[in-house]
Amino acid sequence: MSLDESQTIRPPDTTPSRPDVSGPDVSGPSPDAPVSGADAQGPGADAPGTGVDAPDAGVGAPGLDASGAGNGTPGPDGSGSGADAPGPEAPSGSGQRSGGQRSPRSGGWAAVRPLVLRMHFYAGLLIAPLLFIAAGTGLLYALSWQAESVVYSDELTVDRVGDGAVPLSTQVRAAQDAAPTGKVIGVWPAPEAADTTRVIMEKPGLAEGETLTVFVDPYTADVRGQLTTAGDALPLRAWLSEFHSSLQLGEFGRNYSELAASWLWVVALGGLALWVARRRSRRALLVLPDRKATGRRKTMSWHGVVGLWAVAGLVALSATGLTWSKYAGENIGQLQDRLGGATPAVSATLGEAADSAGADEHAGHHMPGGAEMPPPRPTADIGIDKAVEAARAAGVGDHVRVTLPAEGKGYVIKEQDKQVPVHLDAVAVDPADGKVMDELRFADYPVLAQLTRFGIDLHMGQTFGLANQLALAALAVALMFLVFWGYRMWWLRRPTKDRALSFGRPQLRGAWRKAPVTLLLPLAAVTALVGWFVPMLGISLIAFLAIDVLLGFVAGRRSAAAGA
Repeated sequence: MSLDESQTIRPPDTTPSRPDVSGPDVSGPSPDAPVSGADAQGPGADAPGTGVDAPDAGVGAPGLDASGAGNGTPGPDGSGSGADAPGPEAPSGSGQRSGGQRSPRSGGWAAVRPLVLRMHFYAGLLIAPLLFIAAGTGLLYALSWQAESVVYSDELTVDRVGDGAVPLSTQVRAAQDAAPTGKVIGVWPAPEAADTTRVIMEKPGLAEGETLTVFVDPYTADVRGQLTTAGDALPLRAWLSEFHSSLQLGEFGRNYSELAASWLWVVALGGLALWVARRRSRRALLVLPDRKATGRRKTMSWHGVVGLWAVAGLVALSATGLTWSKYAGENIGQLQDRLGGATPAVSATLGEAADSAGADEHAGHHMPGGAEMPPPRPTADIGIDKAVEAARAAGVGDHVRVTLPAEGKGYVIKEQDKQVPVHLDAVAVDPADGKVMDELRFADYPVLAQLTRFGIDLHMGQTFGLANQLALAALAVALMFLVFWGYRMWWLRRPTKDRALSFGRPQLRGAWRKAPVTLLLPLAAVTALVGWFVPMLGISLIAFLAIDVLLGFVAGRRSAAAGA
């Protein structure tokens, strides 16, 4: 896309040099209505002498700039002008060209390809900075698991593994003595022999979602330290998690990550289609980079191959990231509930008889006006040690987390071992007599709830431990390189003979008119449905369309003025 619009815009070449070279209005930000005098030229068409260079296909995902049979080798001016050569894998004379023309392809892909190209170009160009930031912050988060174990080693581990642990109640009292203003709400017994026990507290002055965690040596009840935490994340990982999801900008900042996740799968799958559909002289060049290529062809070869290998992971990251986004996440949650896939929870509500020993006599009685007084916290309590023993007797004993009884509730003891094979069973224990009131097995979760759990834990690097975290880091690095290579290809396509600053241009407008109505109508319907279900995708697509309409209008006016 050239920014040098002060040059006279050359009328489009009517010689069919490539199949469906005019770009779509639907897939890239371009309207379905013709724009005055500009339909055959992208916004800011290249200056005279640059020729009709194949479009750069985008920036942020596999196959960017993969325009089918070839995008042209940069000519003397570096723009590919007049060099409508075969793609990086197809040598000249391979039968793709005849007398300077390329035989158009037949079938549905020939009609869809220009639409995908234009969408891929604009989505990659405009969303790539957000994808790069998300990849960079995600890389830091993936590495934070190991960093935590180093930075907080004093709090997380004991100096010496003893012969036996002291009772949990003793450890809790030690934590209360160290933080007398805190209210204990949970206890996470040491999962491994060298680990400390975490006593979770509510404390005045902490932000929403934050708790105070006191780390206790399970063998001596010595307090190893105190940290402000968010869930199971210690300060470093909690900060990086918030940085990845919102850039530390609060609720407004979450729009960036949702926008990136909303477009990542679109750009990735579009790039995959463009890369796989390219003509190439050797099949191996589909999955291996062309080591003989140079310049822009080399960049595109690496870009396409790395994107091909990374596409499954990128789509998975996009899908799982959307599950806890603000707008699309709400729609996903509602759909999951309607399909019967909501995540179940163990019931810890006490009955009227559960706390009869020592309970207030008005517990469960109806009050004037029809209100019912909730049962108070029972005065009889078997204690945390016997509650954990009852849970272990029920088969819940791997890496447990204990939630202490609250108003009208009993103990809730859950397994939190999310590595394969997972241990996520849970039980509720009556604090009065230690009986198991309810139990929930992960095997009994609905399939959708199980898949959601696995997806989120994979996204966070927990399911396969270190291997999972290294895979996430590799995906993040791959995405950052894909963005870099995409921008580099766009830059190499610029017409360097122009004195003014210029860039490679997008796929030309108008190809949507050649697509059959039987293809356009279902495509438009699917696009509208996806845009409604993933609102940030739909809103940004409308914005892209509006910008492209404006650019096309300006380019058309300038073209008309130059021809007058």
